[in-house]
Amino acid sequence: MVPAGLPSPDDVDDLYEIAERVLWLATSIVHHANRVRPNPSGLKVGGHQASSASMVSIMTSLWFEQLQPGDRVSVKPHASPVLHAINYLLGELDETYLTTLRSFGGLQSYPSRSKDPDTVDYSTGSVGIGATAPIWGAMARRYVETSFGGAGTGRQYSLVGDAELDEGAVWEAVLDPGINELGEIVWIVDLNRQSLDRVVPNIAARRLEKMFDAAGWQVLTVKFGRLLEKLFARDGGEALRERILDMPNPEYQRLLRCTAQQLRDRLPGNGPDAPTIAEVIGDVDDTVLLEAIRNLGGHDLNALRDAYSRIDDTRPTVIIAYTVKGFGLPTQGHPQNHSSLLTVEEYADLAKSLGTDPDSPWGRFDAGGGPGRVCRDTAKRLRREPVPESSYPTIPADIGRTPKGTATTQAALGRVLLDLTREAPDAAKRVVTVSPDVSSTTNLGGWVNKVGVWSATERHDWFADDTETIMHWREQPTGQHMELGIAETNLVGLMGELGATWSRWGQPLFPIGVMYDPFVERALEPWSYGIYAGGQSILVGTPSGVTLAAEGGAHQSIKTPSIGLEQPGCITYEPAFAIDVEWTLLASIGRLGRPDGTSAYLRLSTRPVDQILADVPVDPAARERRRRQVVAGGYPLIRRDGATVTIAAMGAVMTEAVAAAERLEQSGIIADVLCITSPGQLYRAVQARQGRGNGESWILEQLLPAHRATPMVTVLDGHPHTLAFLATVNRVASTTLGVSTFGQVGSLDEVYRYHRIDTDSIVTAVLDIAGG
Repeated sequence: MVPAGLPSPDDVDDLYEIAERVLWLATSIVHHANRVRPNPSGLKVGGHQASSASMVSIMTSLWFEQLQPGDRVSVKPHASPVLHAINYLLGELDETYLTTLRSFGGLQSYPSRSKDPDTVDYSTGSVGIGATAPIWGAMARRYVETSFGGAGTGRQYSLVGDAELDEGAVWEAVLDPGINELGEIVWIVDLNRQSLDRVVPNIAARRLEKMFDAAGWQVLTVKFGRLLEKLFARDGGEALRERILDMPNPEYQRLLRCTAQQLRDRLPGNGPDAPTIAEVIGDVDDTVLLEAIRNLGGHDLNALRDAYSRIDDTRPTVIIAYTVKGFGLPTQGHPQNHSSLLTVEEYADLAKSLGTDPDSPWGRFDAGGGPGRVCRDTAKRLRREPVPESSYPTIPADIGRTPKGTATTQAALGRVLLDLTREAPDAAKRVVTVSPDVSSTTNLGGWVNKVGVWSATERHDWFADDTETIMHWREQPTGQHMELGIAETNLVGLMGELGATWSRWGQPLFPIGVMYDPFVERALEPWSYGIYAGGQSILVGTPSGVTLAAEGGAHQSIKTPSIGLEQPGCITYEPAFAIDVEWTLLASIGRLGRPDGTSAYLRLSTRPVDQILADVPVDPAARERRRRQVVAGGYPLIRRDGATVTIAAMGAVMTEAVAAAERLEQSGIIADVLCITSPGQLYRAVQARQGRGNGESWILEQLLPAHRATPMVTVLDGHPHTLAFLATVNRVASTTLGVSTFGQVGSLDEVYRYHRIDTDSIVTAVLDIAGG
């Protein structure tokens, strides 16, 4: 109900009652999981009653007064019980799920689009990623609406914990210059001044305000509720306001744990205004005084309503809402309340204070009462139309060219995209490339010139008439290339949202993000989280490996080849030839934007390779067989009668593998040479053959038939363990060559020799394993 000592407009009284029920339900969801549900293992179940409580008023106000059907909300991870409680009151969640928090097949630990049974707009849980997702969601929605229609309009809200603002990825997103025109972005910061371990001593709202303001955001601060403002309006009340604003966070938090008399002793402080403050609060009723110290703006529904009404829809907005962690619970304000649970006795006392039944906690409102009518009207207002079934353009499997001369796999990427605009324009229209300021150096220049650069508004190209400018930067809402600042986490966050449009609006996009391969690991965690949330995309890492010899160890990737073995929902390719790039890229595009779709990672190189080595079959049937093998994980490049050893190579070092086979033949040792395009696909084939997965095992019979089983040498420009499992297919002896130490600057020959992936090292390894 409304805080004691304040009159209440009729229209907000029902909201306070709803907020109390949301608090009760959210607390009960966690309580049941930990105190009621059987737990034979004895392992901690967990949940966050205090972190949920601080968000109850904010989320009640947002859902039951502000949201429209086109709006989307990213809920801070630890407030997931509040989201489920609200969805339950709106009729979107069956009661049977309320007892399943953190149980197998039940409500997830944190909001999940793909796993929770009720409406979840954004998956959250990994710090900083869920907070920034609505920024990229806004861009994706605008892109779909401009290019295809059907996405409509709507605000993109982020509910962010104040401690989450410590995450650097948050500020990388806030500061990106491309978002200043996205007025649908609204962040609400739950400023409860506590983290997992403690009361944070130096969280300063004024500093946060300046940081957001410097980034061009509108800043609205909701500090105090009407009860405190009423005290501030008294004679001497300004001194009380300054005292509360100036006191350290831990001191304020301690006041929340005080009795009324302790509060009267502590609140005035020891400064010159202490007598004035003591006089201001001297005749205030004990109950009112205790409520007043907790009456921060983030718990005052009228203060929140006022803040929402002042949102400027021409630029991003942040609402900094002062809150109390654990508001309304016995644990409110306690410095270690982050993961604490109410005892059975405290839970019973809470039920008594809220007028609920601890033995029957899941009651909804009477449909005829005021809160029940608000819930019914809100559910009706927020009802969304079903997502239309997606329409998929035809993706060609083979454009039909056979690359000649010398080429790099990196350059092949740009050529395939341009070919796609000619051969399959409907598919090409759905391709969106994304880059962190490396478009020109990753061979996307021709593509960018063709399709233009996306911008929220059209911008004049001042270099359009400069004849010496080769790459043209035409910025407009219909552009198909998106350029962000140098922040890989932003790039993959945007890719994830572009890759989720099929499930949001029934319009599949084919996002392809390009970055330097050494930085893929920096982006891997947020990209993985995007895949988990249903965002399907293609990440291209280029240039890669120690093949980037002149850049030295700081720019030579080692671990990235094994991503395809380890990343769920992703297929990795490392093609050796330009034609392999075409086939794997087209196959990867064909898997995007579908309920059963997958993401892909292509690891490319700037090493020029003679394309004649690919020996692409001329016969159409044989060519199609090769293409299927490339997509499935690998193909035999050289097969010779009497082979006594197998060289399995991947990517840029294929040249060395072929050269080694030729030299060995001169010494009387015949070697088969296999071109591995995807270790992950082959590993899935191995698992499928053992009955442990759903891959296709036929590729193993064509690539590694038992009757050609020989000792094996594997080699790649990356960590050798990536291909080590190949020897287990036929249980043969093996030697694995690759990169397992930091690189060096030098020529390609020098660096390859240093890491023992050069031709001499391959020949030596074969001689050793073959006993020659």
